[in-house]
Parts: sequence; structure tokens; C-alpha cells
Amino acid sequence: MEYDIGPNESTSTAVVRAVSAVEGRDPRSMRPLTDVLDPDALDALFGPRHDGTPRPGGSLTFVYSRCRVTVDNGEYLTLHPIDPRTRDRRDAEIVEADLGDESATG
Repeated sequence: MEYDIGPNESTSTAVVRAVSAVEGRDPRSMRPLTDVLDPDALDALFGPRHDGTPRPGGSLTFVYSRCRVTVDNGEYLTLHPIDPRTRDRRDAEIVEADLGDESATG
């Protein structure tokens, strides 16, 4: 499933909404995103720089609840449900990150 992140929607909010939609669950019944990663850091990675200019593209893949989530350029999410019978240790960690040559503090 793909999910477009709205212009006034934070990346972290989009993740929770999209995963809850894929799983057919109320977002309040799900494990907090903070158990997986820092939502403020996620928002900073894909939000504008301190001067308001956009950051260059990048992607981050991680597992939240029962989905492998990829954030692409802070514009959309790609979600792949994970079969709990085939989960492995990697599913508890960040799978892949490509944030270009810039950090979130730049």
C-alpha cells in the first residue's frame, strides 16, 4: 500500500495513520511509535531545514507493528504487511536508511 503524506501532516502521524489503516485497527490500540523510534527525529529527517528550505530526498525503512514501512522523500509511505510467522530479528530494527549526504541538523 502507498500512502501520500499530506502537506500539513507530520511523517510520524502519517506512519501511525497508514499502519492502522493497513491493519484495520484504531491507532490508539497500537503500540506507541516511540517504542520503535523517536517520532521527533523522524519528523526532523524529512521536514524542512531550520531556514524553511526543503531537504534533499532520502528514504528510511523500519518495522512498526506488523508492517515494514518505507518513508520516501517525506512525501509518501510504502507499507508491506509482515506475516508474524516469518518475522525475524531484523524486523525489530531499522532495515535501511539512505539520507543522502546531509544530516537532520543541517
